[in-house]
Amino acid sequence: MVQRHGDEPLNERAQHLLKMLVHRYIRDGQPVGSRALTRDGGLDLSAASIRNVMADLEEAGYIHSPHTSAGRVPTDRGYRFFVDSLLTVRRESGLDTESLRIRLDAGRDTESLVDSASNLLSGLTHLAGVVTLPRREFGAIRHIEFLPLSERRILAILVLNDSEVQNRVIETDRPYSPAELQQVSNYLSAEFTGKSVGDVRRGLLEAMQADQRHVNGLMTSAIAVARELFAETRGEEEDFVMAGETNLMTFAELSSVEKLKELFEAFGRKRDILHLLDRCLSADGVQIFIGQESGYRAFDGVSLVTSTYQRDDQVLGVLGVIGPTRMEYDRVIPIVDVTARLLGHALKPDH
Repeated sequence: MVQRHGDEPLNERAQHLLKMLVHRYIRDGQPVGSRALTRDGGLDLSAASIRNVMADLEEAGYIHSPHTSAGRVPTDRGYRFFVDSLLTVRRESGLDTESLRIRLDAGRDTESLVDSASNLLSGLTHLAGVVTLPRREFGAIRHIEFLPLSERRILAILVLNDSEVQNRVIETDRPYSPAELQQVSNYLSAEFTGKSVGDVRRGLLEAMQADQRHVNGLMTSAIAVARELFAETRGEEEDFVMAGETNLMTFAELSSVEKLKELFEAFGRKRDILHLLDRCLSADGVQIFIGQESGYRAFDGVSLVTSTYQRDDQVLGVLGVIGPTRMEYDRVIPIVDVTARLLGHALKPDH
């Protein structure tokens, strides 16, 4: 349980009033005064008693008073206590999962599915939806082909998971004839079809470390070309798709020119969001960053609710929702959780 500053845990009465205050502020977006809690709090307490409890909550860092109002609003610490200890998440049965599955449309290619998932998250929550592209190392290779472009530039065509086609232009250390490229393509397809990109990288590393006296010319050429094709491209693999950023402009606390500029610049740089999402890759279940917990000034006043999406128990990427700290967590959390499971199911090769 979250502690007060070196003090005892919040008692039941303080927890109840904090819960009521957070719910009301999420709903109305206006500072909450003791009179409103006296009327709606459901406790047989006088206004003076409620003011005393609110003063204790403020001293402990769970709420604060904006300069323009006598009411109180939750702090990041207050939201964290609310989410961890007081929140009752709505049952996901309220979501029409079959309708959501159809909207994701499992028959399309990976990038279209990711785009649909980000739009789905945004549409359901009226916030910003974000989905990282699947990490390429988990894709199962179905076919490899090479086409010469110029003397040392080759177009590599990689088919993953039966339907996803990736094209990359690679630079080689020497020219390759069309016949050589066909041989290399046949060799790599025979060796690596059905294996993941990660397995291919490990296989190439072992081949490069093997006794070169037992490596023939074809294998040498295949290793050289494949090394360029399967080189790790971190920035490319960890990109993301975002939808609904303009929804954030409808919230008063995020609508100032300065705040929007700071936030949209962070979206444009991508680095900060990718770092946050990367921190979620090894986590189980839904993860929530509230305000300053992100470690980035641009995300002060903003929360990020995320979940990994998986295929066959392998984490492919992360999706989530970005919105103000006063978002409806009880509604957003199951939407993120369900969408993650549906996207992982849609990305299975047999769907």
